Amino acid sequence: LSGGERQRVKLATQMAEKGDVYVLDEPTTGLHLADVQNLLGLLDRLVDSGKSVLVIEHHQAVMAHADWLIDLGPGAGNDGGRVVFEGTPAELVAGKTTLTGEHLAAYVGG
Repeated sequence: LSGGERQRVKLATQMAEKGDVYVLDEPTTGLHLADVQNLLGLLDRLVDSGKSVLVIEHHQAVMAHADWLIDLGPGAGNDGGRVVFEGTPAELVAGKTTLTGEHLAAYVGG
């Protein structure tokens, strides 16, 4: 199986179980862009059914789609580890106060 296929099998297996909180680490790894949209739809359905979904992700489509973002930085590795932003994607794009905010603004055209 490819990385994307393994990720989908893993997600399907875990989501078939009963649970109230889902924590996903880079679930878009290896996924085709169309599959990312399918994943976002699945995550929306989980949230709509009352589940809590936390996603650790770098994919801008996922960040733009989120209800709430926590941005760690200001850089990577030893230069990071501090909360540099917390709020909605629209607030992050409007402020462009972090590197993530700048890139997300360019992605959404803001």
